[in-house]
Amino acid sequence: MTTTENQTLTRLSTVDTAKVLALVLLPIVARGAVIRRPRAVALAQRLDADRHAVTLLTRLRARYGDAPLRLRVPGRNLVLPLDSADAHEALARSPEPFTPANLEKRHALGQFQPEGLLISPARARARRREFTEEVLDTPRPVHPQAADFTAIVQDTMAPLLARPELDWPTFTRQWWRLVRQVVLGAGAAEDHLLTDRLFALRRAGNWSWLHPRESRHRELFLRQLRGTIERAQPGSLAARIAETRPGPEIHPESQVAHWLFAFDAAGIAIFRTLALLATHPEQELKALAESAGASPDSYWELPYLRGCVLESLRLWPTTPLILRDSTVDTSLGGHDIPAGSTIILFTPYLHRAPAGFTPEIWRDGTAQFHGALVPFSDGPAVCPGRNLVLFLTTQVLATLRREHEIGLLSRAHLRPEHPLPSVLNHFALRFALSRRG
Repeated sequence: MTTTENQTLTRLSTVDTAKVLALVLLPIVARGAVIRRPRAVALAQRLDADRHAVTLLTRLRARYGDAPLRLRVPGRNLVLPLDSADAHEALARSPEPFTPANLEKRHALGQFQPEGLLISPARARARRREFTEEVLDTPRPVHPQAADFTAIVQDTMAPLLARPELDWPTFTRQWWRLVRQVVLGAGAAEDHLLTDRLFALRRAGNWSWLHPRESRHRELFLRQLRGTIERAQPGSLAARIAETRPGPEIHPESQVAHWLFAFDAAGIAIFRTLALLATHPEQELKALAESAGASPDSYWELPYLRGCVLESLRLWPTTPLILRDSTVDTSLGGHDIPAGSTIILFTPYLHRAPAGFTPEIWRDGTAQFHGALVPFSDGPAVCPGRNLVLFLTTQVLATLRREHEIGLLSRAHLRPEHPLPSVLNHFALRFALSRRG
């Protein structure tokens, strides 16, 4: 709680607040916080948008100091931490007094997961978190169903390897076949209607409270999802849900809706990691050597390739804004934070160093010395699917690259001797595939 020793937040000038809104927040909203808009992402890459945002925040920190900054926005108390220690503190003190159930997030995600863990009130959150961690087996780096999921990966990725080229539309069709099978079972592999309904609701969610609630479409989606979960096919997460026998307060359909939503970002990370490996020969050779040296009983343990995925998420965060709302009068970094304040963590700024593609930092433990690197958030509200996502993404990358060379065909400035772009448009990436040897 607030003490008399805390300091008052520094308020940005009106001009500097306008700059933050124009260069930091509005571009993220334009790209789509819940589902990406292809034209806006392409424009952001062309403008090098996140580099301008990071430069602005670096200048503001030099001018105002390390303390969190308060934006001058009528009717809202927006707080922007710039120091990594303050960012970690806000995340470490979730869900109380800094709740993940932020106002804008509740409106946006409520379009398709009204009882989802991320936007749950405190009274329901603990049990839903426990359920989610049990099904996803959060603490373990390799999920108990690893063998089942690896078979799904190999089966769904095989058609891509028969093609001479790979682009985003082709990849994402197979990726969603994979996701539906992992989450819901083999019978859902071709259930495009389910994920199409989810995409439509996510597009509405992009507008947060500005878009009316799609109540009818949401109920159709959740009803269909409930029926699929209840069928609980073997070899899927739905089967583990059945084993847990969740009570009515859990609302498994809302939790599964969030898992499906989160797997979209995982697909983006795979495609961007492919681009990095295709343009960085030294790291590519290390990743290939790791895959070749893996024994049959541990072929899914690929720490270097996992580090490559984490690097893609560090360089181009799929969650560029992490939001927390203060539930009571409290403090952050020794400064007063009134109840109802929104804490805004801009991850491209927090992830700004090191500058290049350095997967080694995730293996040798030095990632912790590079400020607040939070590709899956952090603290008690850290993403419970982190290990499962990293497992599936590394398996897809290993399957695609084990016997095939992948070259980047699209124009993207990813050469090691040049600075990497601050935004990478995954929609435009295109690769050439050829069998090795």
